[in-house]
Amino acid sequence: MNLTLKIWRQNGPKDKGRMETYPISDVSPDMSFLEMLDVLNESLVAKREEPVAFDHDCREGICGTCSLHINGEAHGPDRAITTCQLHMRKFKEGETIYIEPWRAKAFPVIKDLIVDREAFERIQQAGGFVSVNTSGNTQDANNLPIPKVDADLAFDAAACIGCGACVATCKNASAMLFVSAKVSQFALLPQGKVEAKERVLNMVHQMDLEGFGSCTNTGACEVECPKEISLDNIARLNREYLCATLSSE
Repeated sequence: MNLTLKIWRQNGPKDKGRMETYPISDVSPDMSFLEMLDVLNESLVAKREEPVAFDHDCREGICGTCSLHINGEAHGPDRAITTCQLHMRKFKEGETIYIEPWRAKAFPVIKDLIVDREAFERIQQAGGFVSVNTSGNTQDANNLPIPKVDADLAFDAAACIGCGACVATCKNASAMLFVSAKVSQFALLPQGKVEAKERVLNMVHQMDLEGFGSCTNTGACEVECPKEISLDNIARLNREYLCATLSSE
């Protein structure tokens, strides 16, 4: 395929930034989206031009670093995948593809398509730890029975990879889906009960400090989430937060 790429170039958070146009040819439909960008960068380096900066790591849909806004959609025109799992067969011959970084105040652009997502790290750090012994002198798993429904829901919430697609998709740049997943994975299990109230209060407080917007239950975050994190987690977060707030008064 022959394609036209419109790519956001920005030298840093204080740079105004601009769209640059790059024609690219002989793109195989079997290439992943990141492999296509690799080919583009190889051609730019060969011409002694600066390559496009983009983030990536595992390229297996696990790490969540390949965060790109493609034609107005987080991770591109497919569902339940990350950008590294997106293949060029999703695009047509001669198509123009717009590639941008996440757009959120709390995710400042580092360079080109790379944004700083340390806000997510600080939210998780605010959540703290579980005081239950989970290493060393651990109990047998069968000594602590957990209903399968709760275990499955906790596992589903823990599948969140913190890519930020929910924030990039939300019209308010809300981080509620991410925070609710991190709260839910502990709130559903007995190991997370000890610090449950302190955890949810601290994480929501940190989320607000980071400058994320409010949730308006639009549901776009759930649609674009590569791990299909459910909006039910946001409802659980609200219940946990309300209970923690009332009990602390």
